[in-house]
Amino acid sequence: MHHVDVSGDSSPKLPGQDAFGAMQEIVAILEADPATDWSKVDLDELREHLIDMNEVRLHAKAEEHSVAGGLDILVTGEGRILNAIRRMIPADAHAIDGLHGWHSEAAILPNGVRWSVTSADSAQVIHIRGLGFAGIFVSGSHHQQHHLMMARGEFHH
Repeated sequence: MHHVDVSGDSSPKLPGQDAFGAMQEIVAILEADPATDWSKVDLDELREHLIDMNEVRLHAKAEEHSVAGGLDILVTGEGRILNAIRRMIPADAHAIDGLHGWHSEAAILPNGVRWSVTSADSAQVIHIRGLGFAGIFVSGSHHQQHHLMMARGEFHH
């Protein structure tokens, strides 16, 4: 559910689409920063990344299997979805490795990626399994900074 401003300001607040809003936020940050090097800014790369996020989040198939210590997730797809999976999941697996004491790793498969997330802590095993693919994919807060770095031309997938 979105927060609705009831303070009396009747101006719209939501951009109408998540990727649009994410890019709008990044542009505002870049424009507010006098140190922004506009010759390095790459909003097209950020746009492609946001498309990849959408493909994986909405269109990839995720088949979860409980394993000793956590979860194996087979994330599969075809065409653009498969390419997005191969760009996104290994990077995310690396980014969350160590979060909550988890061990996270990805292995490329012909039709996708096997993502393994495990822990030696039994409470974290329950946490991992409870989150499943949908929750693990959004765990940690690395995405926002990653998007800003990408827009500044400091990071490439």
